Amino acid sequence: MATDPDAEIDHEGPVTPYRQLAEILKARIARGDWAEGRPIPSENRLVQEYGLARSTVRRAIAVLVDEGAVWTVQGRGTCVGQPHDAG
Repeated sequence: MATDPDAEIDHEGPVTPYRQLAEILKARIARGDWAEGRPIPSENRLVQEYGLARSTVRRAIAVLVDEGAVWTVQGRGTCVGQPHDAG
């Protein structure tokens, strides 16, 4: 079942907030909100936008990294897709 990219986090629902956020972010990537290789909003921005703890946002991003939807670069942020090797 596809998640609505404009959904809000349901803090009372059976699905954990980090999993809800991961699904929302995947839906936003699929919709094209962020292009391949471009960064998604910062952790701080996602904390503010979704009203979640920073640790919850980090856990959601970790899920997306594990699934190969995004990758992270120290100092650059989290980008859509797989990392591109320079060498």
